[in-house]
Amino acid sequence: MSVFEDKTLLITGGTGSFGHTVLKHFLTSDIKEIRIFSRDEKKQDDMRHELQANYPDYFNKVKFYIGDVRDKDNLMDAMPGVDYVFHAAALKEVPSCEFFPMEAVKTNVIGTDNVVHAAISNHVKSVVLLSTDKAAYPINAMGISKAMAERVIYSNARVAADNGTTLCCTRYGNVMCSRGSVIPLFIEQIKNGHEITVTDPEMTRFMMNLDEAVALVMYAFQNARPGDLFVQKADASTIGDLAKAVQQLFGDTGVRTIGTRHGEKLYETLVTREEMLRSEDMGQYYRISADGRDLNYDKFYVEGQVKTMADEAYTSHNTKRLDVQGTIDKLMTTDYVREALEELKNKK
Repeated sequence: MSVFEDKTLLITGGTGSFGHTVLKHFLTSDIKEIRIFSRDEKKQDDMRHELQANYPDYFNKVKFYIGDVRDKDNLMDAMPGVDYVFHAAALKEVPSCEFFPMEAVKTNVIGTDNVVHAAISNHVKSVVLLSTDKAAYPINAMGISKAMAERVIYSNARVAADNGTTLCCTRYGNVMCSRGSVIPLFIEQIKNGHEITVTDPEMTRFMMNLDEAVALVMYAFQNARPGDLFVQKADASTIGDLAKAVQQLFGDTGVRTIGTRHGEKLYETLVTREEMLRSEDMGQYYRISADGRDLNYDKFYVEGQVKTMADEAYTSHNTKRLDVQGTIDKLMTTDYVREALEELKNKK
């Protein structure tokens, strides 16, 4: 028996990489129903056929809802009877958000606010927001919009708890082989005989697989207090070593450095110096509790904290750094890479 026994889970953005993996983990559990909420009818239809073919005994657990998190009425229609919400719907592509920042605001900020209030109105037990390392010290529109989404969670957490709903966040680094990420691009470039295009070989990124991402979601659902932020401790790799690792697996077609894209950082931060001060080491994870201060400014100025930040943040530069072989080993934990290698072997 689990906390999800006979419960209903709604996944926003359920046809994306995260939603797909979350669905497969929950599908064969003792959960009663899973609702996939997204705006892409084609991806929903593809998922429907895939589930019918591969999970005939569990397919009837899944219900599909066409809708957009920008439209609160869509969410209100999908939310009745829901116990848990995993909010994965977002605009995540950094350069496109740079050129269309208001679209990021509409989906990532206003969409999150809609999810929160629809959940509270329907007495949902728990909402977990999927956030990103780009929300820590954000320098691009995507990161800023996700930082604002986190603030929507924190600002509503206390009132939501009074109504029986726990709001919390999970923050991820680079999730390997997720849609639009660099590893599938590298593999596709090699398959086509092209050079791998690297932005900056010294750039570092956290490395997580989708199963680790889902484990963090499960941990948050089971352990969150109102306003908590959960972060998994993760290894990192330079982009240069990642490129070498992919080429050792799939073939060396050369590397071309193209320079950083709009809004990219040299390294990513999962926990800021300010957050580290109120973080709790949970072993595999950090729990960052919500800032409990209120708008009593007189008290803040008279009794403000002397120390407001830790000595350093938790970043992809100061976490455990994988070498090329370590990066290969990490890549081999993903279904995408293993299946791509199998496909390549069958073609030879």
